[in-house]
Amino acid sequence: MGQSEPTRIIGIDPGLRRTGWGLIESLGNSLRFVASGTIRSNADLDLASRLCQLHDGLHEIVHAHMPHEAAVEHTFVNKDATATLKLGQARGIALLVPALAGLPVAEYAPNTVKKSVIGVGHGDKKQIHKMVRVLMPKAQFDTDDAADALAIAICHAHHRQSIVGRLKLAASL
Repeated sequence: MGQSEPTRIIGIDPGLRRTGWGLIESLGNSLRFVASGTIRSNADLDLASRLCQLHDGLHEIVHAHMPHEAAVEHTFVNKDATATLKLGQARGIALLVPALAGLPVAEYAPNTVKKSVIGVGHGDKKQIHKMVRVLMPKAQFDTDDAADALAIAICHAHHRQSIVGRLKLAASL
């Protein structure tokens, strides 16, 4: 993207029941809310069908909004191995869909996302929601998952700026 054109970033918070997505535009230090939502799978269906629902929903979002880059939250490991495996499979869909669309996909740990958005690595959802609204007053989200996805996109916008800044500095030396 040129310097005068915003970079459209989709943040994805993967989950088997609900996958949140948030779309922002980043231009310099400016962030603009574009859209967000939640893709739901039907818990009455088998795992493969639920993964298909997530794939199809995310595919539709990516092709409707045409982001330039994607960011996905890393899976955390919890005590329930079965739940962790299912989350990992949903995360695979979250990585696959933007990759198949030709987008670069970045991954961020939950603590990195929190630190980027609220300034500390350990915060609660209310703090994340509040800061998302401070950074983008027009932001709307229907679930915690969509708010988290916006936070992931914001995290990527902050990190990609520092990467671009380091590249410019190295080029000027």
